[in-house]
Amino acid sequence: MGAIQVNGVGYEVTDEGYLRDFTKWSRGLAEYFAKEEGISLNEHHWEVVNYLRFFYNEYKISPMVKILMKEMDKKFGSEKASRKYLYELFPHGPSLQGTRIAGLPKPLDCIDG
Repeated sequence: MGAIQVNGVGYEVTDEGYLRDFTKWSRGLAEYFAKEEGISLNEHHWEVVNYLRFFYNEYKISPMVKILMKEMDKKFGSEKASRKYLYELFPHGPSLQGTRIAGLPKPLDCIDG
């Protein structure tokens, strides 16, 4: 376990860099994680990040990419739920990078990457 400082606030993170307490998340922290991932967040990224947070609040689990795609299809339509679209936003995996940026736990059995 480690710790990071963002805008003068300390946060506990896992060895893989995921936020320990998702309730401590903020947009500023998301920007910090995104920058570490080499991503400049735009409205499309935020749509996915916010949906990941909604999903986690609803089901208490971070979705694997297959589940994310299925649920995004229901909410936003097939174009925004495609593997191609999600990997363009999060090249190292929408589940791995998206959940980290969203301040959520790493999905179980995640094979993104």
